[in-house]
Amino acid sequence: MKSLYLILLFVIGSAAWSQQLVINELDPDTPSTDTAEFIELKSAIPNFSTDGYILVFFNGSSSGGDSSYLVIDLDGYNTDNNGLLVLGGSEVFPFPQVLLADNIIQNGADAVGIYQAQVEDFPEGTLATTTNLVDALVYGTNDSDDTQLLALMGETVQYNDDGTNANPRSIQRFLDGSNNESYASGPPTPREENDGSGIPINPLTISVDNIAYNEGDTFDITVTAASNVPSDLNVEISLNNGGFNTSDFSGNTTLIIPSGQNSATTTITLINDTNDEGDEVLEIRFVNLVEPVVPGNNNVQIRVIDDDFTVAPWGTPINPTFGQVQSTQPNGYYDSLDGLSDVALRQALQDIIADPNEVRAQTYADVIDILLEADQNPENSNQVWLVYTEEGRPKLDLQTGSNSAGKWNREHTFPRSRGGFDDIEEDEIADGIDIFWTTEADSLRHGNSDAHALRAADAAENSSRGNQHYGEYVGPTGTLGSFRGDVARSVLYMEIRYNGLEVVNGFPDTVGQLGDLATILDWHRNDPPDDFEMNRNNIVYEWQRNRNPFIDQPLLVEYIWGDNVGETWLQSLSIPENMESKISLYPNPAKDNVFISNLSDNAELYIMSTDGRQVARYDSIPQPLPLSLTKGLYLLKIKDGNSFVIRKLIIE
Repeated sequence: MKSLYLILLFVIGSAAWSQQLVINELDPDTPSTDTAEFIELKSAIPNFSTDGYILVFFNGSSSGGDSSYLVIDLDGYNTDNNGLLVLGGSEVFPFPQVLLADNIIQNGADAVGIYQAQVEDFPEGTLATTTNLVDALVYGTNDSDDTQLLALMGETVQYNDDGTNANPRSIQRFLDGSNNESYASGPPTPREENDGSGIPINPLTISVDNIAYNEGDTFDITVTAASNVPSDLNVEISLNNGGFNTSDFSGNTTLIIPSGQNSATTTITLINDTNDEGDEVLEIRFVNLVEPVVPGNNNVQIRVIDDDFTVAPWGTPINPTFGQVQSTQPNGYYDSLDGLSDVALRQALQDIIADPNEVRAQTYADVIDILLEADQNPENSNQVWLVYTEEGRPKLDLQTGSNSAGKWNREHTFPRSRGGFDDIEEDEIADGIDIFWTTEADSLRHGNSDAHALRAADAAENSSRGNQHYGEYVGPTGTLGSFRGDVARSVLYMEIRYNGLEVVNGFPDTVGQLGDLATILDWHRNDPPDDFEMNRNNIVYEWQRNRNPFIDQPLLVEYIWGDNVGETWLQSLSIPENMESKISLYPNPAKDNVFISNLSDNAELYIMSTDGRQVARYDSIPQPLPLSLTKGLYLLKIKDGNSFVIRKLIIE
């Protein structure tokens, strides 16, 4: 009888409404976090289907032009017992019925409207309109009034939330005793009536002690209600997420909160199997809660660290190996270069690596999948190797939001702003290896997603590098510089691959140019390609059907930019009679001495610091070679006749 009375009140109270659905509350800005922003809709009757409605957000900035930037289809949703439907970010409490990406609602001056229309009616950039408009709110965060947007939305007042970091607030709709509508700023009240009336809800909160556990660990999940429950309450949770399922854990996923109490706990054991599944993420979420019990939080993610990772037979860039990974170039891949020099050599090389009949361009989103394999940490298959900071980072720590702390992302070694290439909407679709664009030397835009010049990088360090030229940027203080030859060869590749790009001396401001060539050549010479770099060259080749020739044939650099410009190229020049695969150092890392295998009596040795300084020279090489070097990374240049190889040596 009570429920019928409340529904009757809704019907009587809604008689003065001119709409079935209105904007009841908006929090467009949660300063410093942007994870608790939300919009709340209210229906004239409870449990109202929002099928046939859409929500459209408009950008009132000068660049936005009072046009749409986000459309949300409301089909399939219903308001709750209070007639409320909350759409919001991950930190909204109680948890929203519709989860939106964090920081997706712009601050203002902007607008939002409810329309009886289809999503297709509002492609991105559609000018604000009153056609099929049900309700609208023009808002700001203490911004000047956008008079044009007000007129386009048929409104006369722009409302501000007046919030601060210490005192977040939202814009809230009220009706007086005569059903006159007004708006005011106040503390946010998602899933509650703004005036405190309505049917009370009882939010449940999931809590755990840590955000990561190892396979084999045991941990507790506690569910706590905001108020004591009047009778025993069965709460069902799920932990399944992607590849993580019931075969990966044991423990009860049904909890009972006893009558008169407000919490219950279950113990979960993570099964330590022998499968190399990679690190996984379990997601704790409520299943089928019934009002007035609602989620307070939800989708709580816990990392499960797999100890069955694999270790590659080759080293990381700071502990490199050579000759273990062979190039997968097809037979005769570089044959067309033989006998050429100068401009003709350049053109023939471009004809190979930019051949429109063979080479493929993938999307910028596909690059993530490429890097997960190409930049995999040789010491731990669950990690990527970060290019500048010279360390492994869990693959799961890919940056997906505004928070960069502890995250990795995609670094353009040839910065986009320097190259003049950028992404398009289709670039954000990861459609896999078998779907690709045709590309050629003039397809400069495809430089945005060319994996030969994209590396996994610490997100904060990527931001620190910005678009600095190499030479201006030399990497973080204290690192060994193991990335320098890698990035040098990647940007030299870009010059040959794409018309309009050039590596030059100095630090130019001209779009299409990157510096400093002298630095890049020095980096290339003193940090030769290792197995890690050859492996990533092979993997990128699988996706793009082209290779970085300066990894396969590093001596080519001298014939295009360096000491041998103008001379005739022959592939045999790059092959030092198997010297590359025979010579090795041991132990490495070393302390007092090192053995160097397979040297002839005429071999010469030069020991170089990573900045290119010669610190020692031997015309006759003793075995073992005594060392009196400080700790760090050194380069050993070994010359034998007309051939030479470079090896890295770490002194402990």
